[in-house]
Amino acid sequence: MDEPPTDRAFWDSRYLSGRTPWDQGGVPAALARYLAAHPGRGARVLIPGCGAGREIAAFAAGGYAVTAIDFSPPAVAQARVRVGPALAGHVLEGDFFACSFDSTPFDLVYERTFLCALPSDRWPRIAERTAALLKPGGTLAGLYFFGDKDDGPPFGLAPDEAARLFDPDFDLVVDEPVPPAESLPLFAARERWQERRRR
Repeated sequence: MDEPPTDRAFWDSRYLSGRTPWDQGGVPAALARYLAAHPGRGARVLIPGCGAGREIAAFAAGGYAVTAIDFSPPAVAQARVRVGPALAGHVLEGDFFACSFDSTPFDLVYERTFLCALPSDRWPRIAERTAALLKPGGTLAGLYFFGDKDDGPPFGLAPDEAARLFDPDFDLVVDEPVPPAESLPLFAARERWQERRRR
């Protein structure tokens, strides 16, 4: 790898060159099912590490007030073009860990290849920051990659690692394997859809 995955240049180079094997090219089926079952009705959702922004329009169409953030300018530019003028202002260029957002807690934080994009020493900060940004009773939902950490990203969770990260502030309420046919080859048979409730 040219640069560490904590370096913005690492991600910039991949978005500029189109080397994005984590990009499913659309909305994951598990998220589509979630949105069909949980209409937003104005609920506030945060998408950290939104990348090219595939899910932003789906959340907006589902009735959610969307905020998406990525620290890679090429990713943000692609996301803004993809969502068009009506939603482009909802895509922020910035650092998930440092952005002030606004004073209103989020109802939902959506996880999709954000955790596994960063080395595991960053994961406790992700869990803590997510808990701080969610209102009590809010939901952390999304797709989690369970697999090896070698040669990442993606860096996979060990079977008991998610519990250690999230149990201090969250209750696990849904945990389902993702059918391999719904995953990219990079993640097939190693993804789980999980939903956690903020205590």
